[in-house]
Amino acid sequence: MVRILLLIVLGFVALTSLAGGLAMALGSWLGPEKLGLPVEAQVPLEYLNGSPFSSFVVPGLLLALIVGGLHVTAIVAMLRHHRLAGLLTAAAGYSILVWIFVQMMLIPFSVLQAVYFGAGLAELGLLLLMLKVASPLPGPVTAGKKVTGPRAQGTLGPVGSSGPPIGSRHEREEPSA
Repeated sequence: MVRILLLIVLGFVALTSLAGGLAMALGSWLGPEKLGLPVEAQVPLEYLNGSPFSSFVVPGLLLALIVGGLHVTAIVAMLRHHRLAGLLTAAAGYSILVWIFVQMMLIPFSVLQAVYFGAGLAELGLLLLMLKVASPLPGPVTAGKKVTGPRAQGTLGPVGSSGPPIGSRHEREEPSA
C-alpha cells in the first residue's frame, strides 16, 4: 500500500512538473497565445525580478527536465525494482523541496507551493516507510520495562535490540573510579 501511495505522489509531481515546466518554457518562448493558454494562466514576468532569468524558458526547462525527469526516472526504477530506486526516489523528493525553497525566495507565496512542499515531504516520508526505516506507529508504551522481540519496534527501528553495542570501545567502557 505504501509503495502504491508513493507511486501516486511521484506520478502527480512528475506529470504536473513536466506539463508546467514545458508550458512555462514554450509559453515564454513562443508566446502563450500560440499554445492556446488563457491570459490568466501566464505567470507574471515581474516574478523574475531579482532572479538571474529574464524569461521563463530556463526555469521551465529546469522544472520539466530536472524535477519532472527525476520523478519519471524514480517511477520507472520503482516499477522495475531497480536497486537504485530508493536513491532516485529520495533525489526526486529533494528536488521538489529545493525547487519550492528557491521559488519561495523569488516569488510571492502561493497555495501551490504548500501543496508541492507537502508532496515532497510525503515522498520522503513514504520512502522511509517503504524502506522500513520508520514505522507508521510508535512502539509500545512501557513503564520503564524493557520490551524485546517483534513488539519492540520504535518509530525509527528496533528498540532495545540485543545486537552488538553501538559506538567505540571507549564509549562503551564504564568510567573507572
